[in-house]
Amino acid sequence: MVAELFAILLVVAIAGAIYYFMKKSLTLAINAIVGLITLWLLNTFGVLSLIFGVPDIPINLVTILICVLGGLPGALIIVLLHLLGIAL
Repeated sequence: MVAELFAILLVVAIAGAIYYFMKKSLTLAINAIVGLITLWLLNTFGVLSLIFGVPDIPINLVTILICVLGGLPGALIIVLLHLLGIAL
């Protein structure tokens, strides 16, 4: 009786943990996609060269990782560093 009750509680706890991590991972994935699309749109339409007169941001492994991990704030940090002349 106690073993069955423990097994049920364990299954409920595991299901709750999986739900929590899946919910958080979806939010992180959406944020990463928004950051990458923002960086791509800035380069495609040449916003930085039109407004500030600087070349486009190079899209390489470092900038992609920053956008994936940071999302939209990461993309904004990349733009700010690029405007300040700090190469990534």
